[in-house]
Amino acid sequence: MKKYGTIAKLGNTDINIYSDGNGDLTIIFMAGSGVGCPGLEYKPIYRRMSDKYRIAVIEKAGYGLSSKAVTERTVENLVEESRAALKALHIEPPYILAPHSYSGFEAIWWANTYPDEVKAVLSIDMGFPNMMKAMSEKIPLEKKKAMVAKTRKLMQKIAKRGFLDRILRNRTVNASGLLTGNELSDEEKKTYEEVYYKNIASEAVFEESILAEKNAKKAESTGYLKCPSCFIVSNMKSVVKTLSWQQAAKDYAEHCNAEIHIIDEDHMMYTKIPDKMVSIFKSFLEKNNLYPKKHG
Repeated sequence: MKKYGTIAKLGNTDINIYSDGNGDLTIIFMAGSGVGCPGLEYKPIYRRMSDKYRIAVIEKAGYGLSSKAVTERTVENLVEESRAALKALHIEPPYILAPHSYSGFEAIWWANTYPDEVKAVLSIDMGFPNMMKAMSEKIPLEKKKAMVAKTRKLMQKIAKRGFLDRILRNRTVNASGLLTGNELSDEEKKTYEEVYYKNIASEAVFEESILAEKNAKKAESTGYLKCPSCFIVSNMKSVVKTLSWQQAAKDYAEHCNAEIHIIDEDHMMYTKIPDKMVSIFKSFLEKNNLYPKKHG
């Protein structure tokens, strides 16, 4: 397995961060739930932005090349570990947060708790508290725990790399299409796959799922996002009949005056339309005077 990034040692936890590019603003890529190899997952976006900005991809405990989690997966712990890891590697604010999916709760909590650190949020189809609230009413905690237990057993079977793994490949390791696309080199694809299977049954991911409602509530308790925000929203299906994924994003955007772009692509659209997404993000940042003053 080829190593990438740099390890920040935080007590009993090692957090891996991949960084590239330069400039006086750093875009922080934050992983969605269960993304096994974040350092390569978001390459289609970050490689198109590192020409102008410094980028950093945080691999949370239990993800990528980071070690197992040793603290409860609360939104506070997730954010504090990310902040500490960045500072340990001398990646200082100001930050522009680029959360995918679950890490939307982390981004909201981070941006509102430390407003001096966060200049903007670029949503890669991030999750919003209002959607999570509606989902938790549809799926009570005990039902959620049963679903997580079932998923754990399935992932443990897939980790054995047998028949089940082969038939579910395009719903698991190749769900984003990176292994059959041309965004990664052959060597990177090999690393991506190895790291994915290393983390396929990560307890951190299962714990995050169970704590999702609590973490969303904590994020919501800090208020709506107050910094400039740009939301790119997919056509992901919702389990809630009364609230679609896109409507939840629209409702949230109205409250924080965010720029919103509804895209007819799936939740991992960053591998399908990276040029379009980067064009939207760069235009938004320029409009908000967040174009870097110095870069090479």
